[in-house]
Amino acid sequence: MVASANFPLYLPGIKSSNNQGISILSADVREKETVVALYRTEGEKAVHTAEKTYQTVEFNSFSEIINLFVQENQLSDIKRLAVGVPGPVINNQGISVRLPWILDHNEISERTGISQVFLINDLEATAYGLADLSPSCLMKIFKSDVLTTGNVAILAPGSGLGEAGLFYDGERLRPFATEGGHSEFSPRTNVEVEFYQFLNKIYGIVSWENVLSRNGLFNIYRFLRDEKRHPQSEKLLARLRTDSDFATVLYESAVEDNEQISRIALNTYLEFLAREANSLVLKLKATGGLLIGGELPLLFKDYIDKDRLYQKFMISDKMERVMKDIPIYMILSDKMVLTGGAYYAAFSTD
Repeated sequence: MVASANFPLYLPGIKSSNNQGISILSADVREKETVVALYRTEGEKAVHTAEKTYQTVEFNSFSEIINLFVQENQLSDIKRLAVGVPGPVINNQGISVRLPWILDHNEISERTGISQVFLINDLEATAYGLADLSPSCLMKIFKSDVLTTGNVAILAPGSGLGEAGLFYDGERLRPFATEGGHSEFSPRTNVEVEFYQFLNKIYGIVSWENVLSRNGLFNIYRFLRDEKRHPQSEKLLARLRTDSDFATVLYESAVEDNEQISRIALNTYLEFLAREANSLVLKLKATGGLLIGGELPLLFKDYIDKDRLYQKFMISDKMERVMKDIPIYMILSDKMVLTGGAYYAAFSTD
């Protein structure tokens, strides 16, 4: 069964002749890198034809990146552009503390000459990416024999913590963005109270993004290091001094070197992931499924104990009956924002 059948999206313009044979640009804008891709619509598909990655901070505006991509690929007659924004989109502007500039609809359209510009939250774009996700890009964590329908939740930790939902209207799924990653973290055990107090001294308000993002993984590690006094090997310390990718270093030290502090940090992180997934599913009543995406789960996929993750996900106040049959998948594709943006620009309108 193809992913689009499992997750039937609401794309009202998918059969419109106005949306056939058109070229679309889609961009995944991130703190360090911005990826731009060219798609062309063919039937009910948005087909990927070209792609390039740019260093975000090297440009004075997002429009400069788009104009350079158009120039390098000798493109013309681009009518539509989708922009995956790592934050909320309000009043045709995407504003993110992780970006060096504001994404403004009117400015982008004027400076690029592209008449139809779609600013879309990156997790909402990820949801639209389900329209073209192959079964091989979904890793099953849990699947009951009971057939479930309803809303769907998406949780995606990376540089930030993205959360989105898909509302089930009885026939199709309609994606929507949330900013649930900025809701306040709440501890459950005595050790977690200590962890909360540790983070409270740093941030004041402690959000789930302070726990489940890349920086959140570092926060767990430094709590174990500074407050709980877990030892670190010389090999780990040497790698941390020379390698800028903290998450990969921690993961590899846990898997390859059986480093205790690294294993505890990863296990703690995954327990928090299961707990926030539980909260998101309950708030959205996502009986249709939970999808876990993002850079960090993708990095940790071979480390994850699926049964343990499911059992931690199931812990709930009186709602185990609701939770027990919800299917859980991990998204293995790193192109969801690009593809989803393209499908949104291509087929969300007639």
